[in-house]
Amino acid sequence: MKCWLLNVVENKKWLIKPLYKLLYSYIFDLMKIPQLKKKPELKSCHNTTWEDDYSWIHQDNILEVLKDSSKLLPDVRKYLEEENDFTEHNLKDTKKYQKILFDEIKGRIKLDDESLKFKDKEYEYWTKTTAVGNYSIKLRKKIGSDKVEEFWNGDEEKEKLKTEYFGVGDLEVSYNDKLLGYSLDLKGSEYYTIYIRNIISGKLVTEKIEETSGSITFSLDDQYFFYSKLDEFHRPRKIFRHKIGSSVKDDELIFEEKSEAFTVGISLSSDEKYFFITTSDHNTSEQYYFEVTEKNPKPKLIIKRKKGVIYSVNSWGGYFYCHTNDDAEDFKIERCDDLSNQKWEIYIAAKEEVLIGGLIFLNDWIIRGEKSNALGKLFVRNKQTGIEEELKFTDESVIVPGVSLIQRNKNTDLVYLSYSSPKTPGKTYLYNLKTKEKKLVKEQEIPSGHNPDDYIVERLECPSHDGRLVPLTITRHKKTKIDGTANLLLYGYGSYGSSMTPDFSSTRLSLIDRDIIWVTAHIRGGMEKGMKWWKEGKLLNKKNTFEDYIHVAKFLIEKGYSSKGKIVGMGGSAGGLLMGAVVNQSPELFLGIVMAVPFVDSLTTNLDHSLPLTVGEFDEFGNAKDKKDHFDYIYSYAPYNNIKKMDYPHMLITTSLSDNRVLFDEPAKFTAKLRDLKTDNNLLLLKTEMNAGHGGKSGRDGAIEEIAFDYAFILKISEKIKI
Repeated sequence: MKCWLLNVVENKKWLIKPLYKLLYSYIFDLMKIPQLKKKPELKSCHNTTWEDDYSWIHQDNILEVLKDSSKLLPDVRKYLEEENDFTEHNLKDTKKYQKILFDEIKGRIKLDDESLKFKDKEYEYWTKTTAVGNYSIKLRKKIGSDKVEEFWNGDEEKEKLKTEYFGVGDLEVSYNDKLLGYSLDLKGSEYYTIYIRNIISGKLVTEKIEETSGSITFSLDDQYFFYSKLDEFHRPRKIFRHKIGSSVKDDELIFEEKSEAFTVGISLSSDEKYFFITTSDHNTSEQYYFEVTEKNPKPKLIIKRKKGVIYSVNSWGGYFYCHTNDDAEDFKIERCDDLSNQKWEIYIAAKEEVLIGGLIFLNDWIIRGEKSNALGKLFVRNKQTGIEEELKFTDESVIVPGVSLIQRNKNTDLVYLSYSSPKTPGKTYLYNLKTKEKKLVKEQEIPSGHNPDDYIVERLECPSHDGRLVPLTITRHKKTKIDGTANLLLYGYGSYGSSMTPDFSSTRLSLIDRDIIWVTAHIRGGMEKGMKWWKEGKLLNKKNTFEDYIHVAKFLIEKGYSSKGKIVGMGGSAGGLLMGAVVNQSPELFLGIVMAVPFVDSLTTNLDHSLPLTVGEFDEFGNAKDKKDHFDYIYSYAPYNNIKKMDYPHMLITTSLSDNRVLFDEPAKFTAKLRDLKTDNNLLLLKTEMNAGHGGKSGRDGAIEEIAFDYAFILKISEKIKI
């Protein structure tokens, strides 16, 4: 944009260079601050009326916009592009450091790498990445042969389609090893198209199927596959069976969920005798089953749904195992030998605030996990003796343990055991459950170098407002002083029962090595301390999530890890809701806030039951439209509705145009209203990816670019880089 003042500055070459730069930058900023047009609308619910200046940007055909961005309102597109230009201008001085960070982060990744092999019946399968590629390559070879076949190359597939965004939903090989099923999302809107092709010829063998959830489950005879179709609100509520080689019009509907709050999926049992259909929301589940040999599948109910009860059934060795929280808040495992005459007996009893995980079966062993106080453990049971013991293979206390099978045949004593910690890259061992011998078979390599001894990992507990102790995982460089001078990144999520695991992240080292302490707050709303921890952070307890986070920030200041105004908050999606709520409540604590695809217009979304996720999340956030107490509660903390006229810290907000989980209009409205009311001169930046979805850009380089962009912002406001 040109104006007379900008022209004067540009044409007066006699200005001394520093003054020229200062004036030009000031005038550019003044002229270019984006403004979203106001169209005030009065809204009313439960005898409460409020004004929304920006509700007009939410189009009635919003789900169509996600699939086809050409349907976006021109004024909205213009605003998003202006915000992108404004963000680009304000961070142009970090361009060099974005490149430095990109190279640094990528330099910690072993680009030419291969996964461990999994032995199927006739083939070994594994995954490969390359230095030049952004997507994975799938390989296999016949057992006993040296000939390697490449049956999937993500970069080549993307190039053939000439698409900017390339999202792979599922990659499945049929049981006869002849067919590859794959699903693709080329917009980021999570509408997946399924393809089935012959691996040898590369030719498609059946019609493509559009607008699915992406999952593919082959029948054991390889004549069919099962998939879930998305309804008009992007909810998978139907399971179809497709006969390979036939018309999609002839697909057989084998299950339909009537509740709009529930979504469905299908899986194969561990003994490969049954298919299980699971239908659930976030809080309640129900399962059906049918035998794999049934020519005309008629799913039979296992246990009728009961509100608040989550269960999952599997079969192995003549028993059905049920992982359930029925009368066991943190889950238990029961078993019976007949689903038509169910007589369940306790197999693994419930424990207080210890989350009981599911089971992995071998012929002679059963492996399971537990989680308590944000830390996981693995246990193995000898089926012959009934003796169970913990699998422990490192002295580190704050770790993420894992287990996976080495082969499809369960007649083995060997498994892959793995672990990582915030300072230790992942290590995988071939472990003999009988002899307890272990052999290191893969270690995450950091090509640019990494010494775990340079870092300190701490586990502390912080008292919240009601005395509940919040676990904290702290990772810092050993040279970083605990005297209040350090900047600190405080990461949080706290929703849906999702636990934040204290695993290794090579990307975080770019901040930690620059004297920024990384802290993960295991706040309520997750399940780090069991189901109660989740329940205490949702519905009418949601504010506990925010209070936990704020108390953690104050606790870290009190303990000398940082100081007021030196903390950067970070969270994405529901973690963006967290960021919006806490910055409205206690902005003085923060130097900056980074919000990715943030759920910040949560009241508006909750009131709109036509959106993909709303109805299924009534048990997570409430139903404001139908329940006044839910409305009042959400209204009292919803970030967009609670923006105040006051000083805010620096803020970077990112979103994606094709995101159907958190629509782009939420962060757009939030940014526009914040510009109206905030009284500071700190940075407020909105960046919209115009060809991406909820997970951001596709591909390895795209993901690294986004991290480098966020980190450059953090380093700029922390004054850790010279501009």
